[in-house]
Amino acid sequence: MRVFRLLSLVAACLALFVVVLGAYVRLSDAGLGCPDWPGCYGTLTVPQSEAALNHAQTIYPGQPVEAPKAWKEMIHRYFAGMLGLLVVGLLVTGWRARKQIKVSPWLTTFLSLLIVGQAAFGMWTVTMKLMPIVVTTHLIGGMCTLALLVWIAHRHWGLSAARYLQSASLRFWVRCAFIVITAQIFLGGWTSTNYAWSACTDFPTCHGTWFPDMDFSNAFHWVRELGMDASGKTLQLGAYTAIQWTHRIGALVTFVYLFWLGLHLLKQPPLKKIAHIMLGLLLIQIVLGVGTLLLHLPLVLAVGHNMVAALLLTTIVVLNSKITEVSR
Repeated sequence: MRVFRLLSLVAACLALFVVVLGAYVRLSDAGLGCPDWPGCYGTLTVPQSEAALNHAQTIYPGQPVEAPKAWKEMIHRYFAGMLGLLVVGLLVTGWRARKQIKVSPWLTTFLSLLIVGQAAFGMWTVTMKLMPIVVTTHLIGGMCTLALLVWIAHRHWGLSAARYLQSASLRFWVRCAFIVITAQIFLGGWTSTNYAWSACTDFPTCHGTWFPDMDFSNAFHWVRELGMDASGKTLQLGAYTAIQWTHRIGALVTFVYLFWLGLHLLKQPPLKKIAHIMLGLLLIQIVLGVGTLLLHLPLVLAVGHNMVAALLLTTIVVLNSKITEVSR
């Protein structure tokens, strides 16, 4: 039981780090720093010696080794591998201590399967040349992994009781907050993986108008190559505009929803502290989002935007855990 508790906390913290590191790799354009998977140019590290570099060029002609990008990608894979090992540890210890732990051991089984799926999508991200739906699904899988680990950790380290929130209707809106934030993270991921952040460089309007020309059919055609539309032609500005405009609308809906929810939770004494945290993160996220747009995607703000999204998700998961009675 003690080992399971410790593993859950360490794994949750590492999952947050891996999610943020993955955002850094993607936003620094290092997603294809290694043309193969799980190694890099056929090795488990980045080729450095002259012989290794010559071998890399032999097996991947036309793809010169860019060491800085390759190292970013490999470091992300190393930490993701460590997270996978921790999840395996949770699976084993969870079933061994299934009568003592405060979650179903089947949750650790599902988590392990999710990690396997994440590894597959990590591979397809490389082999399918950053296809937007693959990269976005990989992002959502990482966020779901983080959410599950935070839930497991909080059940064993935090305080949970149904009495913390007496209102059944407000409890329902707290549950829905997870759906709202996940949907907005998906829209953010779709914007990022399609490189649509620069489609509109003004704010709050887009191209000087509230309703610019947009191509939604190609913008949200899920199975297509990066930069291409459904027919295989170059994706046009209207599609990129539709992607970013939809993300903005989603951000507005998410802000209004979470702000309204936070104000109501402030009236609940046991939840006042976490409501303050959620509202603070929400305001920071809006500032980072607008700043990232107006300053033309500075890396530190863009990564911070992803990190605060993960922290908001974490906060909402903890909030849901706090108002849910421990069954064991």
